[in-house]
Amino acid sequence: MVRKLLLVFLLLCCVKNIAQDRKPRFALGFNYGFGSEFSNTDYTFTNHFYKVQLYYTIKETRNFKYEILVQPEINFGKHQLLNFYFVKPETPNFEEKRAEYTKLKDVREYVLNLGFLIRKPISKTCSFYVLGSVGPMITDTETERMSEGFAFADVFAIGFSFKVNKIAFDIRSEVRHVSNAGLGSKNAGYNTKNIEFGVSCPF
Repeated sequence: MVRKLLLVFLLLCCVKNIAQDRKPRFALGFNYGFGSEFSNTDYTFTNHFYKVQLYYTIKETRNFKYEILVQPEINFGKHQLLNFYFVKPETPNFEEKRAEYTKLKDVREYVLNLGFLIRKPISKTCSFYVLGSVGPMITDTETERMSEGFAFADVFAIGFSFKVNKIAFDIRSEVRHVSNAGLGSKNAGYNTKNIEFGVSCPF
């Protein structure tokens, strides 16, 4: 009886040690960000957004960590045409279009970005990374620069993260481009510079 209990105890200890040694490959997080267009005389665009972040580590070496990232996002934008000459006279009903597009508009974007991240640890708790992502989205508002409906969001970001116990805190600076790849009648798109703050936890 004692042998059996000792054997079970040793087995449980081994399982526990194995579980502790195995690093979790997944992490789940939440990000908030905001930004605005690059300075220009044609339009204004400001935005803030919320993202769910699902990380998966595909490979880890001595110097780098490689991750893929799934990012469902909702983006709340405000857009206004400044240069009404952007709507040319050959556009049907161009005067009405100019009057309509120069009004301040609320724009909602629903996005599912897929990203690839290369992380460089600089200590046990801190790391730098670069991130590129692309994904489909739906925009609910037509403007002089974008047709309503299907489009794509492309993001390039540089970030820094640090851990407190198992919780990772994150800040990243990014450039974002939105367009519809010519699938709509209007495809000038938006270019914004954003900053994001996030928190995530492995599981």
